[in-house]
Amino acid sequence: VQLQASGGGLVQAGGSPRLTCTASGRSFSNYGWFRQAPGKEREFVAAISLILGSTYYSDSVKGRFTISRDNAKNTINLQMNSLKPEDTAVYYCANSIGWGTRITPESFPYWGRGTLVTVSS
Repeated sequence: VQLQASGGGLVQAGGSPRLTCTASGRSFSNYGWFRQAPGKEREFVAAISLILGSTYYSDSVKGRFTISRDNAKNTINLQMNSLKPEDTAVYYCANSIGWGTRITPESFPYWGRGTLVTVSS
């Protein structure tokens, strides 16, 4: 599976950009968005199980971000609202056969190149 994330850029605090993950090739039914800020470890942001129709969010983005699938375009989108400067990071799209009790980067074997989101105050 090949994954490509897009939609990053410079955004003002409070902005609402949307990230898009385009998958090609054979992929599994679980997708996740992760982010990595400078000097920090990669962290979970949101995930979706296409089979279960379930979505999952980290506490830091719950209520502000929405992960969804666009069936027509075969993309996984991350709508980000009410952005804060602390949301500044490289955002990665990932694909997985599934996860255990916790959604961690180690659960995802396939990763795309990240897209940088910079939130200015």
